[in-house]
Amino acid sequence: MCTYFALLTLQVTGIATLLVLVALILGQKGAEARKGRILESFEYIAMSCRAHSASITDFGGIGDGKTSNTKAFQDAVNHLSQYANGGGAQLYVPAGQWLTGSFSLTSHFTLYLHKDAVLLASQDMSEWPVLKALPSYGRGRDAAGGRFASLIFGTNLTDVVVTGANGTIDGQGAFWWQNFHKGKLKYTRPYLIEFMYSDNIQISNLTLLNSPSWNVHPVYSSNILVQGITIIAPITSPNTDGINPDSCTNVRIEDSYIVSGDDCIAVKSGWDEYGISFGMPTKQLVIRRLTCISPYSAAIALGSEMSGGIEDVRAEDITAIHTESGVRIKTARGRGGFVKDIYVKGMTLHTMKWVFWMTGNYKAHADNHYDPKALPVIQGINYRDIMADNVSMAARLEGIEGDPFTQICISNVTIGMAAKAKKVPWTCTDVEGISSGVSPRPCDQLPDQGPEKITACDFPAEPLSIDRVVLKSCTYRMKYT
Repeated sequence: MCTYFALLTLQVTGIATLLVLVALILGQKGAEARKGRILESFEYIAMSCRAHSASITDFGGIGDGKTSNTKAFQDAVNHLSQYANGGGAQLYVPAGQWLTGSFSLTSHFTLYLHKDAVLLASQDMSEWPVLKALPSYGRGRDAAGGRFASLIFGTNLTDVVVTGANGTIDGQGAFWWQNFHKGKLKYTRPYLIEFMYSDNIQISNLTLLNSPSWNVHPVYSSNILVQGITIIAPITSPNTDGINPDSCTNVRIEDSYIVSGDDCIAVKSGWDEYGISFGMPTKQLVIRRLTCISPYSAAIALGSEMSGGIEDVRAEDITAIHTESGVRIKTARGRGGFVKDIYVKGMTLHTMKWVFWMTGNYKAHADNHYDPKALPVIQGINYRDIMADNVSMAARLEGIEGDPFTQICISNVTIGMAAKAKKVPWTCTDVEGISSGVSPRPCDQLPDQGPEKITACDFPAEPLSIDRVVLKSCTYRMKYT
């Protein structure tokens, strides 16, 4: 009997020991499983997917809205730059409020913002490097000197994606607007996103709030895709332009919603003698499916800084609500350059001051060294298939004496005038062109060609190369480390 109980005790002890060992093994595996558990899994569409990925938290980032993450962002980009030639890298910004000053990106790089991630622009000016004025401008926009670097900045880059699940970049612009109005800024205010001398850039699926000045500014760059962007700023905020392609080639802006204190889209190419000397036009630009609210500015503005030239702009499916003008061309003596081959169709406009506005008297020169004999060439402006209601004045078209704006074509346009509209809906000086199917009847400088010419205004059928860009589906799984 004793032997039996001894054997039973040994058996029970063995089983207990085995159970302990199993528990330890399972616990270890469970810990390993927890350690490797997927934290976030997400997909997005981009020009390029990346072979390597890291989170800003891996570099000491703290998303409490109070701790500065400027160094963490720059350290992360610098570290990930080693993968530029090995499949590229992605920096993931998880949910949280990430206070940061300006930081610069690298090539073959993606910055991805979680839907609940907010980049908060620092109000500490020491976290904003000062750059030289743009060579095509000769000076800063706010002050004669240099300019603060943009929040997200890059120069001489290729293959860069800034995207997210509609994550937010908050410029906390009130701080900058107040200092601007009080004349306290020595340098031009920063933008939210700017790329210079760069190629193959994608900016998509983000919300941009309260920029200190312009929101998105590609300059001296090519092959740019801006897609699915929401931009919001108070309608009285100074110079909060939405998207400003500047001396750029092959740009596509689409599916975006903009409420701002300045032009929703402002196409630029340098200022007066500096832009003429630099000589880099903006050309081959597509704008489509844009919704704009800007009571004091335009849905689409061409100029005023257009001294390097603007050519081959195609805009379609544009909606503007309570906006000063639908399309505006801004230039003057001394600007030089050109605005030509502009094609606009399919605009729906509600509550406008003007539908069309062209002016050759937009002075605002960089300095007193401009050449008054440098006259701009404005020609080949095509507008068609436009519906507008509650409009104060159909058009204000003012060319330059001795330098008329020519080859203007307006067709299939119906403008419903407001109850207190101007008695004369059209004013035209120093312009030449034609019209067809336009109501109310245009000025004599745009004689009606009859209903058979209702599709006379050109719109190119051949797509630009930026329309042939194929986006890929990228899938990532971020894990605990």
